[in-house]
Amino acid sequence: MANLIRLDKAVSQVTDLSRTDVKRAAWAGRITVNGEIVTSASTKIQLSDELCLDDEPLHEPGPRYIMLNKPLGYVSATKDGEHPTVLDLIDEPNKSRLHVAGRLDIDTTGLVLLTDDGQWSHKVTSPSHHCEKTYYALLAEKIEEDAVAKFAKGIWLNNEEKRTKPAKLEILFANEVRITIGEGRYHQVKRMFAALGNKVVELHREKIGGIILDEELQEGDYRLLSSEEITSIK
Repeated sequence: MANLIRLDKAVSQVTDLSRTDVKRAAWAGRITVNGEIVTSASTKIQLSDELCLDDEPLHEPGPRYIMLNKPLGYVSATKDGEHPTVLDLIDEPNKSRLHVAGRLDIDTTGLVLLTDDGQWSHKVTSPSHHCEKTYYALLAEKIEEDAVAKFAKGIWLNNEEKRTKPAKLEILFANEVRITIGEGRYHQVKRMFAALGNKVVELHREKIGGIILDEELQEGDYRLLSSEEITSIK
């Protein structure tokens, strides 16, 4: 008996349908169990039974790994009462199970990773795994050449008890830089430049670990990660 489950619960777990929606779909003859139409949503089925909706097999989704090109104005959260979230850009079944692996500020654009694999996201975000993140930054003022050495040594941030970990700073133009950091303190990149008397005007994340933002992804678009990208996070 432990392997039995109500049809409406089984279908709602692997789709975005509510139990009421499943009841309506069953009454309409849209659901089959092992090839037979089942019209009662309260029917008990085996977990091993083959479920279909509109002749399409339903399966429990495995771990999902998604790359999103985050636009301005979206928060890296699953719920927010004031602003749209990155989940609003995702059109996948049971997207509420996804979470953000490495958040971005509302005014920062670029690479965001979403997954329902908690162990994998821990590797992305935990300082112990040293997963580096690379950003492009447009600054308000010209960056001085000695900033490269300062970033490599570590920066003292306001109200912090120790320097940041060494960071790689590449000066692209007078006020455009690329920075790679191996930790994720609160507003870290912005605060690092503020400590040097400069200000970040635009910030865009290009890379997390070995995963590079796909150039073909327009702002707001997403795609599944390749197996190589998934395994690059160690």
